[in-house]
Amino acid sequence: MNNLMGNQHNRTIKNILISQPEPETPGKSPYHLMAEKLHVSILFRPFIKVEGLQAKDFRKSRINPLDYTAVIFTSRNAVNHFFRLCDELRAKMPQNTKYFCISEAIALYLQRFILFRKRKVFFDKTSSLNGLKDLLKKHRKTDKFLFPCAADRKDNVEQYLVEENFNFSPAVMFETVPDKLSDIDISQYDMLVFFSPMGIKSLGENFPDFQQSDVVIGAFGPVTAKAVIDAGLRLDFQAPLPGVPSITMAIEKYITEHTTA
Repeated sequence: MNNLMGNQHNRTIKNILISQPEPETPGKSPYHLMAEKLHVSILFRPFIKVEGLQAKDFRKSRINPLDYTAVIFTSRNAVNHFFRLCDELRAKMPQNTKYFCISEAIALYLQRFILFRKRKVFFDKTSSLNGLKDLLKKHRKTDKFLFPCAADRKDNVEQYLVEENFNFSPAVMFETVPDKLSDIDISQYDMLVFFSPMGIKSLGENFPDFQQSDVVIGAFGPVTAKAVIDAGLRLDFQAPLPGVPSITMAIEKYITEHTTA
């Protein structure tokens, strides 16, 4: 992969590849509204996938979910793989187990796996990390926490638990890996948009001969933006930035300012 420095010359953007799943409500999503407004075509194709640990591999950690009185969830992946492994390990969680969720959406998602009891399911209505921290702090001295997480995690929640001396164990239950993209002809796209460093890694593994040339690359989040540059690629735009809080706004801004009609 190559790095071309300097400003992009004006060009026509027709086909955009978004390296994540299509929104569940496509007709109402900002992506589709933007596509209609700017007359561009968008393909949603995740560059990464989540793989769960097998029970035999998880046993090597010597973690027994039944030894914990509370579980912390920061993603649906964590919920899915926690209960999957519990089934495989034949570990039925007691009804008095407490569940702490970073958002109401994840708390409601728990209803697929447990009988929802408000006194045992805690979440912050603002879906903020600080809100979750406040909830956890109230139970720090009374509970033993299990934190299902990914192998490649960079999680502020775990850092907080360590700093505040919580009685907890991180439990690696899944990992994010590059997906195989043999169905994609990368040369057909004028713009590529990434959301994680692993997505950039997947680009390199699937298309080792990729030459950026005049292909526009955008990134969501500073970590992803850094990964683009570290890979020797040119970063053309990113979000969030002041006045540009979303990736769809960043895409629209770039197209209107840097492309030909």
